[in-house]
This record gives sequence, structure tokens and C-alpha cells, in this order.
Amino acid sequence: MPTNFTVVPVQDAEGGAAATATGGGKPATLDQVFVDGDKDDNSDGSQSGDDIQKESRPFILDSNMEAYNGKNMALFEEEMDSTPMVSSLLNKLANYTNLTQGVREHEEAEDGFRRIAVTVPPMGTFIGVYLPCMQNILGVILFLRLTWIVGTAGILGSFAIVSMCCICTLLTAISMSAIATNGVVPAGGSYYMISRSLGPEFGGAVGLCFYLGTTFAGSLYILGTIEILLTYIVPTATLFEAESLEGQGTAAKNTVRVYGTCCLLLMALIVFVGVKYVNKLALVFLACVMLSIMATYAGVIKTLIQPPEFNVCLLGNRSLTNDKFEVCAKTEVENNQTVTTQLWRLFCSSEHLNATCDDYFTLNNVSEIRAVPGFHSGVIKDNLWGDYGPAGMVIEKKRQGSVAAEDTSGDVYKPYVFNDMATYFTLLVGIYFPSVTGIMAGSNRSGNLRDAQRSIPFGTIMAIVTTSVFYISCVLLFGACIEGVVLRDKFGDSVKKNPVIGILAWPSPWVIVIGSFFSCCGAGLQSLTGAPRLLQAIARDGIIPFLQIFGHSKANGEPTWALLLTVAICEIGILIASLDDVAPILSMFFLMCYLFVNLACAVQTLLRTPNWRPRFKFYHWSLSFLGMSLCVSLMFISSWYYALVAMVIAGCIYKYIEYRGAQTEWGDGLRGLSLNAARYALIRLEESPPHTKNWRPQLLVLCKLDSHLAVKHPRLLSFTTQLKAGKGLTIVCSVLHGTYMTRGAHAKTAEQNLKAVMAAERTKGFSHVVVSSNLRDGFSLLIQSAGLGGMKHNAVLMAWPACWKQARDSSSRRNFIETVRETTEAHQALLVAKNIDHFPGNQDRLEGGRIDVWWIVHDGGLLMLLPFLITQHKVWKKCQMRIFTVAQMDDNSIQMKKDLQMFLYHLRLDAEVEVVEMHDSDISAFTYEKTLVMEQRSQMLKQMQLSRTEREREAQLIHDRNTASHSTKEDKASVGTPDRVHMTWTKDKLISERNKHREGMGVKDMFNMKPNQSNVRRMHTAVKLNEVVLKNSRDSQLVLLNMPGPPKSKKGDENYMEFLEVLMEGLDRVLLVRGGGREVITIYS
Repeated sequence: MPTNFTVVPVQDAEGGAAATATGGGKPATLDQVFVDGDKDDNSDGSQSGDDIQKESRPFILDSNMEAYNGKNMALFEEEMDSTPMVSSLLNKLANYTNLTQGVREHEEAEDGFRRIAVTVPPMGTFIGVYLPCMQNILGVILFLRLTWIVGTAGILGSFAIVSMCCICTLLTAISMSAIATNGVVPAGGSYYMISRSLGPEFGGAVGLCFYLGTTFAGSLYILGTIEILLTYIVPTATLFEAESLEGQGTAAKNTVRVYGTCCLLLMALIVFVGVKYVNKLALVFLACVMLSIMATYAGVIKTLIQPPEFNVCLLGNRSLTNDKFEVCAKTEVENNQTVTTQLWRLFCSSEHLNATCDDYFTLNNVSEIRAVPGFHSGVIKDNLWGDYGPAGMVIEKKRQGSVAAEDTSGDVYKPYVFNDMATYFTLLVGIYFPSVTGIMAGSNRSGNLRDAQRSIPFGTIMAIVTTSVFYISCVLLFGACIEGVVLRDKFGDSVKKNPVIGILAWPSPWVIVIGSFFSCCGAGLQSLTGAPRLLQAIARDGIIPFLQIFGHSKANGEPTWALLLTVAICEIGILIASLDDVAPILSMFFLMCYLFVNLACAVQTLLRTPNWRPRFKFYHWSLSFLGMSLCVSLMFISSWYYALVAMVIAGCIYKYIEYRGAQTEWGDGLRGLSLNAARYALIRLEESPPHTKNWRPQLLVLCKLDSHLAVKHPRLLSFTTQLKAGKGLTIVCSVLHGTYMTRGAHAKTAEQNLKAVMAAERTKGFSHVVVSSNLRDGFSLLIQSAGLGGMKHNAVLMAWPACWKQARDSSSRRNFIETVRETTEAHQALLVAKNIDHFPGNQDRLEGGRIDVWWIVHDGGLLMLLPFLITQHKVWKKCQMRIFTVAQMDDNSIQMKKDLQMFLYHLRLDAEVEVVEMHDSDISAFTYEKTLVMEQRSQMLKQMQLSRTEREREAQLIHDRNTASHSTKEDKASVGTPDRVHMTWTKDKLISERNKHREGMGVKDMFNMKPNQSNVRRMHTAVKLNEVVLKNSRDSQLVLLNMPGPPKSKKGDENYMEFLEVLMEGLDRVLLVRGGGREVITIYS
């Protein structure tokens, strides 16, 4: 509930009353303290004096308490939008409701009004969890197939099947209880638990598998309903007649398809029109199940007193269908005459005693035994072991002799009871498993429970224990009471078309027939009600784009489109027209769902995430792993090909969600697992530096942003993708000028822009934008600290500052050179791309051409490795690699070429080798003049920079005499002034310094300068090398050059940039490469 605090001063009653009456009673000292703050806060003068007075009262005793509601928390009022009051939070949590999506809205729309209170009262463990789980677990397999499984697999084999399946669901229930009690489980049940624990990819894949399982469960129940209808209630309601014996199976399936489709449409119409009636009839359907179970146990007790009057007719040891004859004998005496029976006519050519009969009929006698001999009959010994066989095998009684006939070709036309399908242990596992599903019913109703944290574990586990005991007892009781040939009779042909479990029930088999019929109908309606809402929950999460249409619903919340899809998928199961073929499909999807429930619990337990605090304490990761192993084993035991198909479907959905990019972040366990794995790998990586064989460029890409925070050179990221091909580490970063407090939002926007360009260019890596008061400091910080542990960059990629000459200040040049110096100091490689906007995009394909490597000095072999990495990408794949090296006068160029070819052979690199000779020559007038122009330009830049700096100092002195310039010392050092300037400035000092510099420069004539000889030599090298490169590589697709190091003294920074410009002049695409000081390529394996 919302809580309002009122602070009342302690005083006597009279004083308090007087204060209340007069409106006084406010302490003066506190009033003065608060009133000043209010005046400052309300400087606009919009509030009245009364309002200010109310705001300033720390003690509230007047009648206008509502006007001051919440003001005693004024200290936190600025944060109320992002951090609400605890009372408000608790009120929202207390009023939280969680009905199944669409059900309450649909009921309200049908009733014509909207309920204010919760429509469903809070339920306890018994009504809310135990009974729904019992209803979902006990179903069609119990009534139609359990006796057949016991007869075919034997008591021991059936006990193994039931035990495996029940233990699997019990372990899953333990894991599910831990997950369900670790927070509120909204609509979606297991889908919600798995998706929030294992992430959207696994959640979507397993959620759809669970949806398909629930949908095929609807098909299973409808097929069971039609089988009960056509086999036991109205066996004459066939629509198709077979022309031959071989066509009877096809005709029967076609009849099932027609009736099943009609039943499906009728159920879908009921779900669409009256969901509330389906929910209200749930207890009626459960009552049918419980009544049938009670009738079964009552029948077992009755066998101790008097066995039921159902007999089985045997010919030799073969079981006969007794729906076509009444007397189990070959002949009978009527009016003192021996006459043949209806059974005789089925095996003989005529009704006369001298007719030709079947050999086996002639050689063996007819006998009649009780179908349910009773608990004390000892039949349990015969039913201990299984009796598997192929399709078409005649069902025979064990330990009863018979005479075999030579000709058995006509047996198929005789009234024997046959196996309708081949039987084996793994098949029975797949058919039985659907009878233990339904354990999620309680977790799906968590919002309607009085205490979900207690009810879900206790109710679910008790329901599983109860049903497990019931199933095991049924296995023992069926094997101990019913004859083996009857148990193996799937459809009850030998007991006059009664269900086998029905002949055991008391007082009549119709109790089982009617109870199972309505139970299957109710279960089918529940499946058609739950599956569309599960699909709607998946669609509304938005993790699978093509399912979004199924998230829409009618005005009353009914998922119409999801219901239509559910009906369509359910129809597929009905067209299969065989309960035995649909059951294994259903088993696969549920087993996969249970598998991931166990996985989710195990992952969360092992990771020990802080949010993993389940109320249910009786779980352990080893139990979850055992449950996972059992689920996988049961999947492949049931049907290995169905298991593979289910896994392929789940895998395709997983990859689709991953490919389309699930933007949802749920704090899933797999993310925590990835973090733990990453932490472990980072710690391992940091233990020792990488070997030369494992070296690959881990790039730090320095990007520039324009005024709109967009990336200036997107092709820089294209080249990164081509160089990396998704391997190794890539960090794309940039720096904004300013402070983080003022430009924090800009930094986030810029980072989003970086990510968008990275996605467009398919650059896999990380992006980071920092804000710094100085761009140079920001880039320096990134070079030093980017990366984590062993995952740090070892190379820096940047674009060449093409406009450094036209820039009004020298910051671009200084930033570039300082980056070169810092990467050298940090022993990191540096890659500088000239004309990066001319580089090919990821969609381009270079048809031939060459990548030329000019290997001037050896700096670790990076120049050799980069072309190989580039040509691995499809853009450069057709380009050929050439390596040039320069020979001096004293070098043997022929031997150099042979040695280089051998070196490349050992490196396993395919490249042409060229040795270029550069003879010593005189320095040309062009080189001399170019050097002179360069030095004159540098001197003029110093003059201009000095004048601009002085103007800034004058303006700074006018605005703030108390603030000294922090950039004076750096500027003076960068321009190399002859006299050192002090940091403390006065107006007279400033004028004198300015005049001194102007007089000095006035005397010096720049046009009479002589170039520095060291600069002349460097310019000569750059010019001559550029001529050689242009001559050989003008038409190459890419040129890689050794990047010379910067001068040790900062005085030559401008000259250094000129040298690089001259070196690259006339070339289109150039990549300057500077090694990091270590070997990156080796000849060894």
C-alpha cells in the first residue's frame, strides 16, 4: 500500500490543539532554514506566499494534509521519475495478476461487461496445480495402449519403460520447480522459463517445439476420441468399404481422417466461441478420468471375489476374434443332433460335417479361457516377459500346446487376432511417453495461485509421484489379472470389441468407454486452447519475425490467427490417422522441451548468478544433468530419425533467430556462461604472450566523425573487414572533444552510428567512443588502454590525414605524428591508408591486378603477412602478390632475388619477386628546391602560429586576468621559439615579447635561407624511391610501403609529413606499414 509519512512534534495536548487551531506551531529555526532554499528554488516568482509557507513547514498538523502529500520526501523529488517510492513499487507488486493471456478478456467480452476484481480467485496447491497436472498426465494412452504395452513388453519391460519416463519427468519437475520459484512465471509456462534462462535463440527454438508438441497432442487426443468412437461406441459408422482384405487398413484410416477433421473443426469452433465453457468443463473431464480409474481399481478388487464373465476363444494356442460367432466350439448338439457352429463356417468350405476345413482348424481343438482369470490365478508368471513380433503375426498363448499346420497362407483370411504393427521395445517407449507429459500445467497457472512459490513444486512433484505410483500399479495389476493373449489384443477383438481395460473395470466396460471418450475430448479442447496462446506469447516477444502476425488477437484477446495455424498443424497429425504414429512425434517435442528445462536449471546453478535464488531448495545440478541425459536417451530410444528431425527443426529455428538478430536481452544463463568462458579464456591468454605462429593483427581502428557524428570514412571499416575476415579482435573507436557531462549523449549517439556502419560493412568487433578535453589525449588513452587482458590490440589502423596542409591549425599533423610515436613506444604495428575512400567496398570484386609490397627494411615480416590476409577475402582474391626490394651499390641483386624467393618458399607464400637497384646519384636541383620550399613553408607556419597564439593571449588577458594560459608552454615548444617564455604574463611582458619576436623575424630574410643538409638527403631518398615505385606500381591495385619512423626531435615534424607526402605522391591506394618490433611470420610449422 502507498504510505504517507507525517512527522508530528512531541508536545502536550493543549499546546498541540492550540497550534492546530491557530495554524502555528512551526519552529522558527527550521522555517528559516527551509525558506531560503525555497526562495532560491522558486526564483521565477510563480508561487504564492501561501504555497511557499506550506513548502517550508517541516511539521504538518493542519487540515490541508493532502496538499502536502509526499513533500516530506522532497530530498528525493528530482529522482522520482527514475527511482519511484518504495510504497509505489510495493503497491504495483501486490496488485500483480497473471491470468492466461486472452482468457479473462474473452470471458469479459462474452459476459458483456468488464470485471473490476480478478475473475479467478486465488487457488491452492490441490486445485491449482495437483488436479490440472493429474488431468494432463492421465489420458488417452492409459485407456487405449497401456494394457497392450504391458502384454507386449511384459511386466518387467513395462516397468522399465514406466520407470524411465517417470524418472525423466520427476527430474524435469525438480528443475522446473527451481526455475518457477526463482520469480514469477507469466503466460507461456515452459517457454517463458526456457527463454528467460537460456536466451531468445534457445527460447524461440524450444518454445516452438513445445508449441508443436502441444498441437500434436491435440491431434493425439482427437485420434483417440475417434478410435473410441469407431471401435467401441459406433463400430458400424464406417464411411469407406474395402473391396479387398488388403484395403481394409486404408479404408479404416480414411474413415478416421474424415471423422477426425470434423471433430477438429467442431472443437476449434467451441474454442473460438466459448473458451470459458472449456475452462469450466475441465473439472467434469477430470471427474471422468478419476471415475474410470476408480472403476479399474474396483474391478481389480472384484477379481479377488469373482472374475468377470469375459472369455477368450482359442484355436490351439491362437486367439480368435469372437465378434462373428457366439459359441466357442466346432460343433454343438441341437435336438440330439450334432450341428456345426458359426466358427466352423469361418474355417470350412461349408456347414456340413464332411466339408473341407483349414488344416490348423482340423488339427487343433477349440478351448475357452477366462480373459480376466484374477489376481490369484498365477497368470503373472506368463506375463513377466515380453512377446515382440512382426506385423501380421498371430497372437498366441504361451505355454499351451498346438499342432502346426503345413500351409499357413490362408491364415490372414481367418478370424485370428493379429499384430497390426511390428513391435519392439523402443517403439513402445515412444508410444508410452505422451502419457507422462503435462507436468507444466501448474507452472502455466502461476498467476492464479495463492502461493506459487510453494504450490508449483509441491503440487507438480506430488502429481508426478501419484501418477507414477498409479502407472506402476497398473502395470503390475494388468499383468497379474489379465490373460496375456488379451493384453496383446490392442483393440479388444477377442473380447467382443471391448477395451481391454474395460473388461477389468467394475461395474461395466462402458464406464471406461464413456470416461475415456470424454477425457480425450476434454484434453483435445485443452490443447486447442493452450497451444494458440503459447504461439501468441512467442509471437509477441518479437524474436521470430515471420510469426508476428500470430501475435495479433481479436478485441477480446482471443488469438484468432494463432488458432487457425494450430488447427492447420493439428490437421497434419489427423491425416496421419494413427495414434501409434503420432505419439512418437509428440514425444520428441516434449522431450526436447524437458531437455532444455534441465539444461536451464543446470546452467543457472553452475554459474551461480546473483539472480538465481529459487525458493525451492531441493535441486542440484547433477540431477539436472541426469535429467538431460535421460531426455536425450529417450529421444533416440523412441525414434532416432524423429529425434534428428526434431533437433534439425530446433537448430534451424535457432540459427534463424540468431541470423535475423534477436534484439531482446533477458539476462539469460547462456550469456552468463559466455561471460564465464570469456573470463576464463582471457585469464589463460594473459598467462603468456602469443607465439609467432598464432599472431594475427588485432586491430584498433581510429575513426573520425563529422559534425553530425557520422563516420567520415566508412571504407576504413570495409578494409578492416577485408583484412580480418571476421577473425581476431577488432575495436573501432573515436574521440569527441569536450567533457562527458556535456557530451555523454553525443558519445552514445556516435557509438550507435559506429555500430550501424560496422553492421553495414559486416565488421565484427566492438565499438567505443570516449569524450576527452583534448583529442590527442583521447586517442592516446585508447591506444594505451583499449582491450582487456590478453585480448588487446597489437596494431592500429587509421586513415592518412589528407588535409593536413590546408588545416588552419597544426592539430591534425601533431595528432598523427604523436600517434606514430605512441604506437612505436607501445610496440604496436601501425597501418596508415592513403586515399581510403578509393579502396574497394565489400560488394566490389577486383578482376585481377597486383598487390605490390615494397620491402625496404625488415620490421617483423608484417609486410609479407598483410597481402596474404587481404587476398583471403573475395574482394582481393584474384589479385597477384609482388614483392619489391631495393638493392644498393654494394649488394648482389641476383643473389638477393634467389634468397628472397627461397625465403618466400619457406613462408608458403606465392608471390613474384623483383629486386630494384637504386644507384647513388647526385642530388638534383628539383630535390634541393623542394627541400628549400618545405623549410620556408615550415618557417611561415611558425610565424602564423605565433601570431595567432599571441592574439589568443591578449583576449584571454582581457577576459580573465587571473587565469594563465595552459597552452602557452606547449605552443612555444612546438614552434621552437628561441627564448623560453614564462607562464605568468603581464600586459607589459606580453607587448615586449611580441615586439621582440617581430623584430627578430623582420631581420631574418626567409628567401635567403639555405636548406638543412639532413633534410636534403631525406628528401632525395623520398623523391628517388617515389620515382621507382611509380615506375613499377603505378597501375597496381594496392601498394604497401615501409613507413619510416618520425624524427626524435619535434622540430622536424612538418618535414616528416612532407617526406611521407613525397614518398606516396602519384599513387592511388597506399598502405603505409610500420611493424611493432616483433616477428609476426615464421617458416616453421
